[in-house]
Amino acid sequence: MSTPQLGIFAMGTTAHLYLEFDRRPGIEVRALATGVADLRDERVTTAGINLVSGFRPELWRDVLPTGAPSTLAGFDHDLVGPDGYVMPATQHDIVLWFSGGSQDVVFDEARRAIRELGPVASVAGETSGWPYHHDRDLTGFVDGTENPNLADAPTVALVPEGRPGAGGSVLLLQKWKHDMASWESLPQTTQEAVIGRTKSDSVEFSPKPPDSHAGKTDQDTFGEVFRRNVAYGTVTDHGTMFVGFCAEQGPLLAMLKSMLGIPSGPRDALTKYTTPLTGAFYFVPAASALVALASPSPSE
Repeated sequence: MSTPQLGIFAMGTTAHLYLEFDRRPGIEVRALATGVADLRDERVTTAGINLVSGFRPELWRDVLPTGAPSTLAGFDHDLVGPDGYVMPATQHDIVLWFSGGSQDVVFDEARRAIRELGPVASVAGETSGWPYHHDRDLTGFVDGTENPNLADAPTVALVPEGRPGAGGSVLLLQKWKHDMASWESLPQTTQEAVIGRTKSDSVEFSPKPPDSHAGKTDQDTFGEVFRRNVAYGTVTDHGTMFVGFCAEQGPLLAMLKSMLGIPSGPRDALTKYTTPLTGAFYFVPAASALVALASPSPSE
């Protein structure tokens, strides 16, 4: 039976760091995968760090042809809505997500990873994140209201046994920059109409406004997603890291298109106050699949 990367489900961490890498010219894909697999050793565990590693889907299938869902593809082209609103494609080859109880330990382990991957990959992006007021995002609303509980999350996030990539997960990673001045100038009732829920106790409207964020991303319509979103940035430049895991790509892609108003219909009202800066799909293979690619230990 496949063993998933347990960091996907490690709730309660307060320090997060996302590193994206590109393969260096001339480096074989297998060498890149081994470099990532070699990061999963006792130093990470004893440091109190959760490490989740993901790959560009096509790259991972170069390593293991049946190691990921056959239809899974990278975020290689911008998604453009009928009104010209763009969700940019910024796909890279590898993502490492570090999470833990303190920023210093996350910092140290991330620097070690950069150093050890240096011969095979170069850093293409870095973002630090943290939880905001326990379970809210920077809009002030509860985030992840529809998240499954931890008992059910694996059935939502992980590819089932018997399928290509069993024990792995499809990750959508996007950085959304918020226009907080415009958002905070809105009356609370208008904010609630944009989100489709009450702000204080997160009760969904019934019916939901058709252009509300809750309406445009309704998991009863598109399928369930396990979200691990966090806030990112500085006091003057900040937003939300969307971190969504799913057993298949379809629900994630359908939600993005719905937010854009594709094929028809209103755009998600929340996109008037937040702008996507990045967009990438990664396949997060089972931990057992990564272990099989690691370098032999010195005693072997």
